[in-house]
Amino acid sequence: MTITSKKLRASARGRECSVRLPGVCNFNSETVVLAHLRCGMKGMGMKSPDNMAVFACSACHDAIDSRSRQHVDGHDLIRALAETQAAWIRDGLMVLS
Repeated sequence: MTITSKKLRASARGRECSVRLPGVCNFNSETVVLAHLRCGMKGMGMKSPDNMAVFACSACHDAIDSRSRQHVDGHDLIRALAETQAAWIRDGLMVLS
């Protein structure tokens, strides 16, 4: 099942990068987008569900998507996912019951 949400995607606009890879992050909130994490889905144009994504600056997004040669630590991605989902819960975009 694919979860797609225009509201989740739009929520990244103007946010701080939640990935903050050491030596990579540009800390520029103007470049932040919702970057989808790899979670078993592979292939050109295939993305994970929108709830499995993080707020990422352009530099961190390039590292996540392997467009740069920067190492990405899985611990950084889990932390970023937790921070992103906490922001969605706080903003009422993700509701837990």
